[in-house]
Amino acid sequence: MHPYEISTTLRTRGKEQSIKLNYGSLYAVVESLAKHGLIRPMETTREGRRPERTVYEITEAGAAEHDDWLAELLSTPVREFTSLEAGLSLMPGLEPDEVARLLGERAERLRMDLRQIEATHATMAEARLPRLFLVESEFRAHMLESELDYVTRLAGEIAANELPGTTVWRRIHELRAGGMTFEEIISDPVRHLGEEGRALEQ
Repeated sequence: MHPYEISTTLRTRGKEQSIKLNYGSLYAVVESLAKHGLIRPMETTREGRRPERTVYEITEAGAAEHDDWLAELLSTPVREFTSLEAGLSLMPGLEPDEVARLLGERAERLRMDLRQIEATHATMAEARLPRLFLVESEFRAHMLESELDYVTRLAGEIAANELPGTTVWRRIHELRAGGMTFEEIISDPVRHLGEEGRALEQ
């Protein structure tokens, strides 16, 4: 293929849903692959007044690199840092009820994403495409369902004050709203937060 055809094929197959693609840098990527001997130009064609297009094919070294890379993707878990995990690690910076509300918003967006995937699967089923072409979106659906279950339960626990530590968390924000700094609170946590604040002395 030539790079434009590669871009069109990736878009048609919706690969940006599973792979982080930057179509604007595709030509630079193709040049880099050629420079490293992973692909090579086969021919240059021109249609009418359109610019010349170079068609590339994969080399033996490129095929080997592909196999090694794909094998690693499938076999080796990688620590991935998600925006949700970052938000959860810092959520005490917001007031508990606000966090519960925001998680509720996230849950609704997750439901929308799941409905979209279901619609896509229904369309592909009508087209009688083999399940082989659905596995990545099946995986995404499972991940979204798991996330939806977790954030829904967590939001409920926070709102109901059932998440251990929420009482202290809530009290800290009440004191800060009253003008006290976090440094002042933790300078004598038992006094300001009661026995539950003792853990902050560590």
